[in-house]
Amino acid sequence: MDSSVNYIDNVATDGSVKSTNKKNISRDVESEIESLCKAVPQLAKTFRIIEKIGEGTFSSVYLGEARMRDGSREMFALKHLIPTSHPTRIAAELQCLTVAGGRENVMGVEYCFRNEDHVVIVMPYMEHQAIVDIIGSLSFEEVRLYMYHLLKALRHIHQFGIIHRDIKPNNFLYNRKAKTFALVDFGLAQGTSNTQIELLKPSTAHPPFSFTTTTTTSATRKAPMKKTHVTTMAGASTSRTKHTKDLVALRKAPRPVFSEKNLNSSNSTTAATTKREIKTQLVKPVKTGELSSRRFLSGRRGPATVRPLKTHRGVHQHLTCNCFQTERVCNICLSRKQQVAPRAGTPGFRAPEILTKCPDQGTAIDVWSAGVIFLSLLSGRYPFFKASDDLVALAQIMTIRGSRETVKAAKAFGKAVLCSQELPRLDLRVLCETLRGQRPNKDAKSISKTKPETTDEGAQKQACETPRPHPKSRDKTLKPSSQRHCLVHDERGWDTVPDEAYDLLDLLLDLNPNSRITAAQALEHPLFKDL
Repeated sequence: MDSSVNYIDNVATDGSVKSTNKKNISRDVESEIESLCKAVPQLAKTFRIIEKIGEGTFSSVYLGEARMRDGSREMFALKHLIPTSHPTRIAAELQCLTVAGGRENVMGVEYCFRNEDHVVIVMPYMEHQAIVDIIGSLSFEEVRLYMYHLLKALRHIHQFGIIHRDIKPNNFLYNRKAKTFALVDFGLAQGTSNTQIELLKPSTAHPPFSFTTTTTTSATRKAPMKKTHVTTMAGASTSRTKHTKDLVALRKAPRPVFSEKNLNSSNSTTAATTKREIKTQLVKPVKTGELSSRRFLSGRRGPATVRPLKTHRGVHQHLTCNCFQTERVCNICLSRKQQVAPRAGTPGFRAPEILTKCPDQGTAIDVWSAGVIFLSLLSGRYPFFKASDDLVALAQIMTIRGSRETVKAAKAFGKAVLCSQELPRLDLRVLCETLRGQRPNKDAKSISKTKPETTDEGAQKQACETPRPHPKSRDKTLKPSSQRHCLVHDERGWDTVPDEAYDLLDLLLDLNPNSRITAAQALEHPLFKDL
């Protein structure tokens, strides 16, 4: 904010907000506003905080009004970051807003207040409507315009090497009346290898996850703080026994998480050597009588001998383990080094490479999230995907995009995915028209909006499609959509959605990030030719 802002007269002498500001808000929000004004006194002297308009995991957003020097009043959005936020992360978010914000549908920053560990980012306030409230009344033309401006914002930030990582309707504000848009919340943003945001570069960026935390208690507050190592594997024992001493060397070698296998190793020679060494250590020829001396304990269960891992369709051929396809986890699997890969983002909008912990993630994950938004808008179902964990989320994606296609795409970026049953790829047009009610289907039950994997067999057969050509070889001059007399007439244009819309949706939801269309390429799609 510039120097043209004057103080306003809603602050009491103790720094609290006057009662005229409290009549329309709850007591809890009223208490939060008072605490915020006490924590950041200079904030209360500049703004009249009206209400709380948003809340997330790492921040809360308030609506503030400031009286300008010319006598006019202007609204601002005040984003209060939680005090435990890492300073580098806060600075990186500010740098993203400063460098890339303020144009091309990306929110900018006006000012920033800081008092000790409390930081408040001041941004222009944009009146907007939540997608969940208006999705049932949107016309296709509105959806087309929405997607055009979303891709425009993504193209802009991707040019700066910024990966947003949390693309969803709540972070892309939409003013339906004014037809204005704004991409917000760069709290989870990361940088590409050639990012222009200094604080997002690998050498300076703060890692999004850490397996080491510092803890203190009241009893040991005077003592030096101790580091506690947190492991993600339950039931792991820290005691050293004669059975685990031989496995210490395995921790030094880069190994994937159990049930995962990286097929594209950066150093195939080193990986092959490591596998041979491990195989030599664990499966060396022994006499029959010596088998009893080579036992590995697995939790509270009885001892089990080491045996070659069962293979399934060529997977796990070079690994040796005694818990494959069982309900227990052996010490060999526990000794493997945890594979670290960013998982930040909102469930339901995460790309397949995130769900499978692929370490190489780029701007394509934002494009996938845009595709999920497009799928919700075309089908009229929000949220479209809603899963309890990453595996269920991947199963839901398989139901829509097909199990064979998912396995093939995962293999392309170095992951092996197994599916218990084959799921056909669905026709996106038939799926969306059925969910929207434009295509009556007397034999099929309604498709669940929260669990699309529960689609009945009849609807799946109706939506099955033949494999399409590769996106790069696809003819961009698509023929106009043919008339479909079976569709229910809709004055909002949902009975005349062109084929270009579903073609773009197919490109955005490409399971392989390497062939997935970019935001810049999507803007050149025939769907947006007149824009």
